Amino acid sequence: MTITVAMIGLGLIGGSLSLALQRNENIHVIGFDRRYQTTDEAYRRSIIDEIAPSVRYAIERADIVIFATPVNTTVKLLREAEHWTFRDGVIVTDTGSTKVPIMEAATPLVEQGVTFIGGHPMAGSHKSGIAAAKELLFENAYYVLTPYDDKQKMGIETLRELLQPTKAKVVVLDAYKHDRMTAMVSHFPHVIASSLVDRLAEEKEEEPFVAKLAAGGFRDLTRIASADPKMWRDITLQNRSELLRQVEYWMTSMENVRDMIERADGEEILTFFNRSKKVRDGLPSTFAGATQGALYMTFDLHIDIPDHPGSIAEITKVLADHEISITNIRIVETRTDVYGILVVSFQNTDDRRKAREVLEEETDYSMHII
Repeated sequence: MTITVAMIGLGLIGGSLSLALQRNENIHVIGFDRRYQTTDEAYRRSIIDEIAPSVRYAIERADIVIFATPVNTTVKLLREAEHWTFRDGVIVTDTGSTKVPIMEAATPLVEQGVTFIGGHPMAGSHKSGIAAAKELLFENAYYVLTPYDDKQKMGIETLRELLQPTKAKVVVLDAYKHDRMTAMVSHFPHVIASSLVDRLAEEKEEEPFVAKLAAGGFRDLTRIASADPKMWRDITLQNRSELLRQVEYWMTSMENVRDMIERADGEEILTFFNRSKKVRDGLPSTFAGATQGALYMTFDLHIDIPDHPGSIAEITKVLADHEISITNIRIVETRTDVYGILVVSFQNTDDRRKAREVLEEETDYSMHII
C-alpha cells in the first residue's frame, strides 16, 4: 500500500528527509516550498515525486504531513491548518528544534481529532538548502518524537516505521524535557560561544594580534558562533524561558569559579578541572560511532605533518585515491592545546574513520581525534 507524505519545506532537512524516506518504494512524497525554484529542483532531482501548488493541496492529499520549516513558520502554518481538511487517520509532525511552541500551536488540531506528534531530527550540515540534501544525513543521529500523551502510541509506531529508512535512532521525549535538554546542550552553548567571540572582539580593539592567537583552540571552541544569526535569534526567542534558566545556573557557577580563583586554592582548582575532565572524557566518542547529539558536529582529523612542500598534496591525494570526500582543510598556526598542524574535516564519522585508516596505512604521519 502506498503512503503519501506531504513534505512542507524543502531545505536541507526536508530535502534530506524526502530522499531518505524514498528508500521505501511504497512512499510517495508530495513536496512544497515557498520558493518554486527549490520545488522544481527537488522534482528534477527526484527528491520528491510530485509538486504541490500550495501547502493546503499537499496536506489534503497526505497520509502523513511533515512540516520541515522554521519553527515560526510551522507555528503559523499550524494555525492556518485549523481551517483545512485532513484525511482520516492522518499523522502530522514537524522537524523543529524547539517543541513547546509547536505543540501549543498544534493543540486546536489535536482537539479536532488530528494526531500530532512533534519531531526533531538532530542532524545538520555545514551547508544548507536543497542542493545540500543527502539521504544519509540522519544516519546514526537521534530523531526525537514528542507526543501529546500516551494515547498516541499507534501514531508513534507508525512514525517509527516511516523513519526506518533514515537509519536514525528514534527516541520519545516529553516536549518540555526536550526543550530543557536542548537548551543545555545546544542552545545555551551557542549563546556562550557567541559571547566569547564578542569578548574577543572587544579585546581585539586594544590588542589586534589576539585574533591571530585565536586561530587554534579558541576557533574550534567557538565554531558554532558562525551559524545563521537569524535562525539562532529565533531559537533564542522560542526557548527563552529555558535559556534564562540556564543563564541563571551559569551565572551562579561563574560566581563560584571567580571566588575559587580569588581564594587561589590550588587543590580546589585542581578538583574543578579534574571533575570537568572526567565528565568530558566520559561523553560518547563520535569517532567510535556514537549517536550524534543535539549540537551539529564537524568531523575533524588533526594531522601532524612536516612543514615542507608536498605534505598537504600527499594527504589529499591519498584521500582522493580512496574516494573520500572532505568538507574543509586548514592549517593551524596557533596550536596551544590543539593536536596537529593540519585539520581536515569530513561529512560524517565513517568518512573520518576511513581517512584515518588509509592515512595511517599509507603515510608516516600521526593523527588525532579531539
